[in-house]
Amino acid sequence: MSFVVQGRTSDSPYIEMIWHGHVIRDYAPVCPADVRWNLLFAKRDGRIRVSVEGPTTGFVPKTQSEGSEFLVIKFKLGTFMPYLPASKLVDADAFLPEGAGKSFCLDGSTWQFPDFDNVEIFVERLVRQNILVIDPLVSAAAQQAQQGHVELSERTLRRRFLYATGLTHKTIQQIERAQQAAALLEQGTPILDAVYQLGYADQPHLTRSLRRFIGSTPAQIIRAAQVQV
Repeated sequence: MSFVVQGRTSDSPYIEMIWHGHVIRDYAPVCPADVRWNLLFAKRDGRIRVSVEGPTTGFVPKTQSEGSEFLVIKFKLGTFMPYLPASKLVDADAFLPEGAGKSFCLDGSTWQFPDFDNVEIFVERLVRQNILVIDPLVSAAAQQAQQGHVELSERTLRRRFLYATGLTHKTIQQIERAQQAAALLEQGTPILDAVYQLGYADQPHLTRSLRRFIGSTPAQIIRAAQVQV
């Protein structure tokens, strides 16, 4: 095992997921495309670096160093920070300045580092200061898409999604469909069944999507899942 991680969901309407953990030995994961952005607190050699990890439109190879500790806050779709335009965060990270002691600077103010148990309090403070907001239309459209229908015009969706997420609604759908396909294959669903269930034109279409967004072919995903069993 290369790392130890613990995650939890949240009752906050702004938070998708929270993780913390540490790296046992150096490793190089391949992270799949992700339409949601993170606030990352990474600690190594007694120093904490804070970064905003923007949404990614393709798989991203990363390196993790032995001894590193991390806290990740993943935000719900439609949640964003107006002072950091979402369009500038796509496939990019923004590092936040350090403050005095155990603090960092965000939008001109100094903030104490949160911990795994008080993330909600920290996020609520960001909301009260209008540093963190949510577009209810984007949030509602994302939920409608999961249910198979969206009751909004394409023009409105495109404008609001680009502003709040940096991505178009269609790009988000493509990435999330690839994630669903990978999950089905990991669960043992035959490749052609995954093609049919998720509406891909054919198996090559599924393969291209998984290579682009997940970084693996269907066969590679299936083999990796079998090794983990």
